[in-house]
Amino acid sequence: MLCNDLEVIKMRKQKLVTLLLISMLTTLSSCAVVGGIFKAGMGLGIFIVVAVIVLIIFLISKLSKKK
Repeated sequence: MLCNDLEVIKMRKQKLVTLLLISMLTTLSSCAVVGGIFKAGMGLGIFIVVAVIVLIIFLISKLSKKK
């Protein structure tokens, strides 16, 4: 009887996971996901470029003050 109860619990979990996956696949289109990834990548890229430019300006100003 205990084995049968465990099988029922496993089947319920499997049904729940399947239902969640199907709902995620139908609500999230691949274009929206890819668009979000590119927007995040673009924002991070801009941040890195600005940080590098600020670092270069900071280093140049420190080197020019020593002379």
